[in-house]
Amino acid sequence: MSYPGYPPSDGYPAFPGYPPTGQESVYPPAGQYTYPAVPGGYPPAGGGTYPAAPPSTGFPGAGYPAPGCYPGAPQAGGMPPYPGGAGFGVPPAGPGFGGYPQPPAQNYAGGGPAQIPVGFPGGQAPSPMPGPPAAMVQGTQGTIRAAADFDAGRDAEILRKAMKGFGTDEQAIIDVVANRSNDQRQKIKAAFKTMYGKDLIKDLKSELSGNVEELILALFMPSTYYDAWSLRHAMKGAGTQESVLIEILCTRTNQEIREIVNCYKSEFGRDIEQDIRADTSGHFERLLISMCQGNRDENQTVDYQKAQEDAQRLYQAGEGRLGTDESCFNMVLASRSFPQLKATVEAYSRIANRDLLSSIDREFSGNVERGLKTIVQCALNRPAFFAERLYHSMKGAGTDDSTLIRIVVTRSEIDLVQIKQMFTQMYQKTLATMIASDTSGDYRRLLLAIVGQ
Repeated sequence: MSYPGYPPSDGYPAFPGYPPTGQESVYPPAGQYTYPAVPGGYPPAGGGTYPAAPPSTGFPGAGYPAPGCYPGAPQAGGMPPYPGGAGFGVPPAGPGFGGYPQPPAQNYAGGGPAQIPVGFPGGQAPSPMPGPPAAMVQGTQGTIRAAADFDAGRDAEILRKAMKGFGTDEQAIIDVVANRSNDQRQKIKAAFKTMYGKDLIKDLKSELSGNVEELILALFMPSTYYDAWSLRHAMKGAGTQESVLIEILCTRTNQEIREIVNCYKSEFGRDIEQDIRADTSGHFERLLISMCQGNRDENQTVDYQKAQEDAQRLYQAGEGRLGTDESCFNMVLASRSFPQLKATVEAYSRIANRDLLSSIDREFSGNVERGLKTIVQCALNRPAFFAERLYHSMKGAGTDDSTLIRIVVTRSEIDLVQIKQMFTQMYQKTLATMIASDTSGDYRRLLLAIVGQ
């Protein structure tokens, strides 16, 4: 599969100070990678959340879990309703989603000493070299930010008036929910119950329907619970939504993974690893179990000698032998940091004369191929990965509304600005234009209010 608009004509943007003078190379080789280059470095993975709403039954019951815990374990095998309360997974006060990963605070654009071998790739002893200055580290940003003059009680009153009496003022609801952060929406939900003795989610469900209902409920769902619920729903009942498992488990930070695993256990009374083992098999199962550990190296220092060694190891496990050593791919891609993986991908192209994505294409198939490629794509350019997912959710006949809603909502406070830029670069049209042509009514108005023009 190709990714339109990549590579840029001059190849990968260079790491400052790398490669050493006289050993420059343009990566990737012409005609290979077609994945857009991310400006400035690695984006934050943030607390993305992916609801997978069922087409027939919609979201489960009314309310969301209270902060810090999940009351009332559900009956085995069932999808429980959201318990009432102010909301679980509310981000701490202060600026959020500042860099990748969180925590600890760091940016995947360098910073700190990087171990760059002299004469690389000649295998000589590495010598330390400083990373790029802070001015070169470009973060990412969402389209939704916390409202400055926020009053939870006032917003609760607006929502109550919008739903009171005959008819519903959908525009008033849109104006509130599209311009408040997730943290602020949790406070509105709590204020609504305090002021009126009613559950805001129940009232919204009674007034709304269809895709706009799913979208608004997604906006009110706390982030960690959103991920956990999405994973539970993806494995509940007949069939498995493997794309949702990949999208969540292969793109999260260690802390987010651990919080999701704990939430899954406390809210649904189930062990996520056992559910994964029951619903998947083989090398795909092993990859997801690896992801569930939340033990990826998150040190932003890049060791280029190790990148060379890992690239050689991957080549010998795939293209350089008869058959494939799948466990080697799993080990490297599941444990190395994303900046380290990017350096490994670059080294691999020099060794194999082929990019790693195309080698995974040749060596794997099915869900494990998609999972491994998702990890590589996020190491190269996370916003481009989500831009591609958004494009395919709307391409052709019909719309995959759950995927569209999931990505727009979950990236809205993290990197949706960069996703929009990548979308335009890759597909020569804006995300807003494609959304406007694929959706209608209040659903379209709310999506466009979140995405912006």
